Amino acid sequence: MELFYKITGDTMNGNYEITGTTKLTALLGSPVAHSISPQMHNEAFRQLGLDYVYLAFDIKPEDLKTTVEGLNTAGICGFNLTMPLKVHILPLLDELTPAARLAGAVNTVIVKNHRLTGHTTDGAGYMRSLSEKGHHIIGKKMTLLGAGGAAAAICVQAALDGVSAIDMFKRKNSSWDKAAAFCSRTAEETGCHIRLMDMDNSSLLAESISESAILTNATSVGMSPDCSVSPIPDASMLHGNLIVSDIIYNPKETLLLKQARTQGCPCLNGLYMLLYQGAEAFRCWTGQEMPVELIKEKYFSDRQ
Repeated sequence: MELFYKITGDTMNGNYEITGTTKLTALLGSPVAHSISPQMHNEAFRQLGLDYVYLAFDIKPEDLKTTVEGLNTAGICGFNLTMPLKVHILPLLDELTPAARLAGAVNTVIVKNHRLTGHTTDGAGYMRSLSEKGHHIIGKKMTLLGAGGAAAAICVQAALDGVSAIDMFKRKNSSWDKAAAFCSRTAEETGCHIRLMDMDNSSLLAESISESAILTNATSVGMSPDCSVSPIPDASMLHGNLIVSDIIYNPKETLLLKQARTQGCPCLNGLYMLLYQGAEAFRCWTGQEMPVELIKEKYFSDRQ
């Protein structure tokens, strides 16, 4: 594979150069301006001397179809999806991996011969982020906030890995029946006890949190620029032995995590999930392993 750096005797320190053979990868979603995925992937390409580039495109759901068609025609070799596109992409795909089929959501698309395969790396990235921080939840209960693409991927992977029970909370709206079917299907295929519960029922939420080893926010509540809100109504719901995890990483510390710290809870944001789900996507596109320790040191050490 051709290097995309000028050869100066040391390719790792050469000048960045996009050529006529450079392969395109990308992030689609809205908002994306805050994302560190471009830095992370492009540095990994540079370190391995791969002729790839990774760009971010701010795409709304109504523009997704034309965007994907254009990128596919142009020869893109793969792309990531972030909020709110992880479910909207499904009708545009030719096939799904087993994990994506069960989750009903996609965050990584692999393009070969113009065929689009949907995959999900969010769940694996999330579970690895917990273990890397020394948090062990296998055999324990999880309270999971949200039922969107990221939440579904986390639920599926946690169930597959051996979390004993998951209470998934969402609001009762038009997607309630779909979420209920997802919970039933995932419970049946994994053997994990999974319940769908009403987010607006604060007493049920408090009860679930009291029984859980971990509370995971997989909604966008608290994400920049609306940082003054929390998905839980009262910090007193949190107990000192509870791990509190928020998949948001902008801001670095959401109001939920601030509430958790006041209660003495161990906390983590979504940065390591981003790193490890990105590493899996990188492998899918390039066939090579991302140099995660180097990327972690350069982009993540001062953000956790």
